[in-house]
Amino acid sequence: MSTNALLSLCGRKFSQKLGLHSLKTGLRVIRNQLENVKPFNKLKPSLKNLENFQQPLKYGFFIFSSCGVVLVKNSFALCEENRVKNRLAHYETLITSDDQLFDWKKLGELLAPDKWLLILAVACAIIVAIINIRIPLLIGELANIVSDYSGKRYIPGRFMERLKPPSFILLFLYCIQACFTTVYIATLAVVGEELATRMRQELFSSILKQDIAFFDTHKTGELINRLTTDVQDFKSAFKSCVSQGLKNVTQTAGCFVSLYMISPKMTALIGVILPAIIFAGSAIGTVLRVQSKKAHAQVEKSTSVADEAIGNIRTVRAFAMEEKEISLYNAELDKASVLNKQLGIGIGIFQGLSNLAINGIVLCVICVGGLLVQSQEISRGELLSFLVAAQTIQRSLGQLSLLLGHFVRGATAGNRVFEYIKLDPAVKLKGGITIPHHSLVTDIQFKDVTFSYPARPGHVVLKNFSLKIPPGKVVALCGISGSGKSTVATLLERFYDVKEGCITLDGHDIRTLDPSWLRGQVIGFISQEPVLFATSILENIRYGKPKASDKEVIEAAQMANAHDFIIAFPKGYATVLGERGVTISGGQKQRIAIARAFLKNPAILILDEATSALDAESEKIVQTALDKIVKGRTVLVIAHRLSTIQNADVIAVLADGIIAEMGTHEKLKIAKGLYWDLIKQQQTVEALKAKTPNKRQPPPTS
Repeated sequence: MSTNALLSLCGRKFSQKLGLHSLKTGLRVIRNQLENVKPFNKLKPSLKNLENFQQPLKYGFFIFSSCGVVLVKNSFALCEENRVKNRLAHYETLITSDDQLFDWKKLGELLAPDKWLLILAVACAIIVAIINIRIPLLIGELANIVSDYSGKRYIPGRFMERLKPPSFILLFLYCIQACFTTVYIATLAVVGEELATRMRQELFSSILKQDIAFFDTHKTGELINRLTTDVQDFKSAFKSCVSQGLKNVTQTAGCFVSLYMISPKMTALIGVILPAIIFAGSAIGTVLRVQSKKAHAQVEKSTSVADEAIGNIRTVRAFAMEEKEISLYNAELDKASVLNKQLGIGIGIFQGLSNLAINGIVLCVICVGGLLVQSQEISRGELLSFLVAAQTIQRSLGQLSLLLGHFVRGATAGNRVFEYIKLDPAVKLKGGITIPHHSLVTDIQFKDVTFSYPARPGHVVLKNFSLKIPPGKVVALCGISGSGKSTVATLLERFYDVKEGCITLDGHDIRTLDPSWLRGQVIGFISQEPVLFATSILENIRYGKPKASDKEVIEAAQMANAHDFIIAFPKGYATVLGERGVTISGGQKQRIAIARAFLKNPAILILDEATSALDAESEKIVQTALDKIVKGRTVLVIAHRLSTIQNADVIAVLADGIIAEMGTHEKLKIAKGLYWDLIKQQQTVEALKAKTPNKRQPPPTS
């Protein structure tokens, strides 16, 4: 294969790797993108002929054309990605607005406790920069001394006599520079870690304080990504930008002063070129910032995929979807990888162009400086000092161009963290009145409540719903799936606030009550699938009352019929459960949850289909425990199996968000309405199950 054909193939393959099918396609994309950018509007006539340059550009320009300028508007092939059927089909990643400015005020608040350490670090960095400004002048002085005593003019004693003072000063400055460098880097490391810790603490606190509607629209993986990756990115960018950025800016400014003192003419030459470089850098930085936001959002999306798959591993395994989940994660990860590669290529192009411009400045200095030496306007030592100072500026600007990438990533990550830190929940965790325990009657009323979930505002769940739950009584809600039963329970716990109507407790609108007091002391909740933590059984039960003694925990377990199976484990109450309690059976989890409720001793108890997922034997044991805990309390039961609510004081049958009928079990049976129909349906299902032989017995789970 000829060299021409090989390079053509490489160019085509490289272009295809970035989503462009040919170099010509890449050039066409560049033309289209540049026409949409205001500074290039005047170039439209020339841009029309851009495609004619395909052959000359094939050898060296194809990399730049395929990935550099394309970043201006991110015209990567992801925009034309194939639509695949998967569980992310309707996923929408929530990202910070591109127009949102970085919150410097919030950063200042987080840094305030360590302000003196930060000031010390900044002072040391400035001192190091000032020393670096002085060093080129001393080197020039040494060069002049060497030049004066070169050749026949060399006199050993006098040469060393003149050489020693600037040499010792230079050595002293190098030692001071090393000491202050150590101090500012170490101090910034401490400040950076403290800042990251504070950010994580505030972010985690803010997330946990958000209302339930927030978690309806935000995935766990997204939140964890902000707690880990985003904070880490910001911390790294903060330390590098403050230490290197401050030092390099100070060095650049100081060296310009030195340059002016040596030669105003050459300094003016550099001063003309640098603003153009800075302006171009700012424009590219804006583009890279947008690209960085997109890359972060895609990483967040891939993290969410992994989090869901791992968190629901039993479901994945049950449907043999391992390969599908791996493919889905790899696909999202590939998209994130491509976006980050584009960002990296953009940063690389910027740094390459910056180095080219900066090195060009040094070349100009050598040429112009040589002419000035010939005309004896400056000495050779001054030219050397000028070159060293110019190279210091070159290195500083080169470092600043490298820091641009860190700053873009850090600012993006910081904005994403601050976005959630500053987020105010619709339902505050604390604040409001409390009812003294001796005055608490637990008289509950729903009055003309109409409610839609914030995530689905167009779907009305409850319509003019009214219900009275008398103190000390058991009120059961039943109905077909989706009729609004569980919504009643979530509204009573004030997971959401109603927009129409009101819910009262002893005559007080629950929106005026302290939510933490209401949930922490008044209401107990046992759900169909209770969630346990990956800790010991003892601590899981104690979660209902953190200050309870071990004796109180064991007594609660005995009341919940859980003590016997707990002590049967080799480690008893010290047995550590798997994540979400997956290592024990459903009935055992329910009894631990009931023990937790016993320990909490709430005045109001909500049972949300607490036995619907259990087999007959487990249901009987759990129901016995539930019969104990409901005595003397106001109870709201969300029922699936109607056999469990026959003894309820009041049964309300829901249909389409309203109460279709209400009464006792016997009265509703006599009426032969919707409740009667539900009973008949369940009896038919149970009869069919009884006739169907159970060929497979599930293995024991504990």
